[in-house]
Amino acid sequence: MENVIGRGTWLDKLAREIIERERGLRRSLDLIRVESGLGASGIPHVGSLADAIRAYGVKLALQDQGVKSELIAFTDDMDGLRKVPAGLPKDLERYLAVPVSRIPDPFGCHQSYGAHMGSLLRDALDRAGVEYRFESGEEAYRRGLLVKQAEAVLAQNERIGRKIRELTGQEKYEQALPYFAICSNCGRMYTTRATAFDGATGSVAYKCEGTEIRGREIEGCGHEGEVKLAAGEGKLSWKVEFAARWAALDVRFEAYGKDIADSVKVNDWVADNVLGFPHPYHVQYEMFLDKSGRKISKSAGNVFTPQRWYRYGTTKSLVLLMFKRIAGTRNLSPADIPKYMDEYDRLEDIYFGKAKVKSKDKLLQLRGLYEYTNFLNPPKAPEIHLPYRLLAEITFAAPPDDVEGYSLKRLRSYKMVGEATPQVLERIRLARNWSVEVMAEPPKVKLSEAEKKAVADLVSVLETTKEADRIQNAIFEVAKSNGVPPGDYFKLLYRVLLGSEKGPRLGPYIVDTGVERTMSSLRRALEQK
Repeated sequence: MENVIGRGTWLDKLAREIIERERGLRRSLDLIRVESGLGASGIPHVGSLADAIRAYGVKLALQDQGVKSELIAFTDDMDGLRKVPAGLPKDLERYLAVPVSRIPDPFGCHQSYGAHMGSLLRDALDRAGVEYRFESGEEAYRRGLLVKQAEAVLAQNERIGRKIRELTGQEKYEQALPYFAICSNCGRMYTTRATAFDGATGSVAYKCEGTEIRGREIEGCGHEGEVKLAAGEGKLSWKVEFAARWAALDVRFEAYGKDIADSVKVNDWVADNVLGFPHPYHVQYEMFLDKSGRKISKSAGNVFTPQRWYRYGTTKSLVLLMFKRIAGTRNLSPADIPKYMDEYDRLEDIYFGKAKVKSKDKLLQLRGLYEYTNFLNPPKAPEIHLPYRLLAEITFAAPPDDVEGYSLKRLRSYKMVGEATPQVLERIRLARNWSVEVMAEPPKVKLSEAEKKAVADLVSVLETTKEADRIQNAIFEVAKSNGVPPGDYFKLLYRVLLGSEKGPRLGPYIVDTGVERTMSSLRRALEQK
């Protein structure tokens, strides 16, 4: 316990490392800013949200250790469109290489395509209760936020070009400046090549020559012109833009995905050696994958959005997913939501002493995880906990015009709820959405030979017994005849049917949700190897 930092989580350890580094650099601890980049080129997914929520967790941990902190959410809405994400209108292809902040919103509800996509991520953050300072890339360039840094970078472009080749093998920036001007003739950005920088006037000369984006040739219009950095008619390359942002905004921490590790390596060097700003402290995180093992991404068309999570699960369950750990890849789909809903409930039980943890260190860590999941403002008392899959099964059986009433009646008959609190009603709504739109099978339960016989015996009983009381009594008899303690047998059945170790009185529940449905679930468990 003596070596435990803060509340015992990885967030506390990371915050301590950031503070110690800042002290070593002899920089002021009056304010430590952390940053998260918000993509605006496609529909944001849970991985997009993870970066911002984890950065907010670091902000909270810094503050918990006595250091004022601020999260900056910087939206990359000056990036050019590289590919039309799956599911969006194909006619957006005419805007390839155009900044997303200057593409019309295909949904017609925002000022631009970039504003629409960025609003989805901000909505997810707002609903989760994340506090942040928003920065738009388009607005930042227009108001000259990065002019000083851009001038320093472009004045040393030859040196930077050589370093980029040395660090990444990329030779592109030995022939062109790390800056993309927006062509004043065709409006494209990546098709232009910056040929010269005039430090006296702050102007960049360019030629619209064309480019290749993901194997597709995008023709340039041939126009030659120049733009002033202060006009905001262009942007720095990713190889140097992060460094400019860090220096301009005094960013001390930013995490990154391993897919942009090379860019971060270059930006760190630029910050340290060109801009004279010690690069931020970093941690590298892994990607979220779908169930097939593919990276979840807007271009792949396998997007799992935060809004979809919120349709089936609480914001706290999603925050828990982000805060459990930062290292390692995770396969994720809507089918996993019951797991995180129930895990949050168990975490709450541990926090309020309703569930025991033997290890004091583990208890401290889990309590800390619960506190961070509630953004260090935990509730005064626990909520009513209902196994998610139980709710899903009940709401699935409910008549469409009376889901709430039917579900409450069943839950009260199981003596699981009394008053219909807002939290209970929310969970009924979420579980109903999941049950009719997702409803995956419960997690596989590996049965021993003795357990298989006990489950098979219950199936035989259910083939001829359809009354709740008789089923309840039969479960006790099956347990007794197989030499299994009734408590252990009920837990086994709950795991098979609900993916949980507890649940309602099984006789009435089996009748309410359907005897045939229960038999099907039990047979499926028997077939698993």
